[in-house]
Amino acid sequence: METYEELRQLLDEKASQYNHPDFIASDPIQIPRQFAQKENIEIAGFLAATIAWGQRPTIIKNAFKLMAMMDQKPYEFLMHTEEQDWGHFLDFKHRTFNGVDCLFFLRSLQNIYRKHEGLEAVFTKGYQTDQSMASALRYFRQVFFEVPFEARSQKHVSNIDKGASAKRLNMYLRWMVRQDDCGVDFGLWKQIPMSALLLPLDVHTGRQARQLGLLTRKQDDWKAVLELTEKLRAFDPHDPVKYDFALFGMGAFE
Repeated sequence: METYEELRQLLDEKASQYNHPDFIASDPIQIPRQFAQKENIEIAGFLAATIAWGQRPTIIKNAFKLMAMMDQKPYEFLMHTEEQDWGHFLDFKHRTFNGVDCLFFLRSLQNIYRKHEGLEAVFTKGYQTDQSMASALRYFRQVFFEVPFEARSQKHVSNIDKGASAKRLNMYLRWMVRQDDCGVDFGLWKQIPMSALLLPLDVHTGRQARQLGLLTRKQDDWKAVLELTEKLRAFDPHDPVKYDFALFGMGAFE
């Protein structure tokens, strides 16, 4: 068993190793990295994160396809087109995320940008309820399902009150909120502090965290997210989710 200081040093070294522009080429974050406009980055990032499960090359290919279907201008597309012109999205499919889900997601995003001032405003308003990411995720889910939807689409937006780890949403929030000079995360959103972010827990980060003695809970669920993030705050209370790079990199690439 490594000592606290040895473990902190290992995690810091691995975080620095993987939090590097070279990481982008194999990660879905390359999808929003195509864009310069804030709203395009937000929307492209959200859609890429939404389908970020399965084989990474397939995730990236399908996310690029979605951007092409929106004429490489996702914000303009949502603001200036109507649902009757969206029929081609019925053919979109990524694993269990199908055309029906895709149309609902576009409809909901359109509602968020037309009536709620955008994704940043929604997550920030939720966070400011009690300064917690749990409230941010709950409020976002509430707003997201304001527009008509089919029951099948609910499974594609994590419900932490049912124990979901919310891996893809927490990854998206890391992309939008985390700020450093490494060139991977965007740091676009300024009203949610990095210290509040939660680790995007998946099979790689969970397995690696357990091997290092950072996580005792056996399930990769919401309680595990809270347990692991709290452990990581002991190493860096200002920026605990920088260790996502370390745990994911060690688990997926080593």
